[in-house]
Amino acid sequence: DVQLQASGGGLVQVGGSLTLSCAVSGFTADDYAIGWFRQAPGKERESLEPEGISCIGDKDGSTGYADSVKGRFTMSSDNAKNTVYLQMNDLKPEDTAVYYCASRCGYYYGTTYFSRYYGMDYWGEGTLVTVSS
Repeated sequence: DVQLQASGGGLVQVGGSLTLSCAVSGFTADDYAIGWFRQAPGKERESLEPEGISCIGDKDGSTGYADSVKGRFTMSSDNAKNTVYLQMNDLKPEDTAVYYCASRCGYYYGTTYFSRYYGMDYWGEGTLVTVSS
């Protein structure tokens, strides 16, 4: 079975750091693109799409980030563990959201929308990050 399991969320103060993990099973993460998305609490009720924030993949480990997190968040992967990570630094209240990993990517930088989709659309259960001021 294909599964993506996000973990590592929690409560952190403004300026703090957290690292999220996305454990992948059922396929090799490195052969596809893995993206992180987020959605502010309550926004799912408005049927808004989660905000894409980062991507790793294209079979070369390359990474990309949305303007909203560039310079503060860093994706990495451990191929031996088939796990992708999102290191989040200098967290802000507006980073408060449920974070999801998915077997696809999509985010904005400037006016450009970057996307990667290799025919698999799987999402993990989210993990809540709360940044308190």
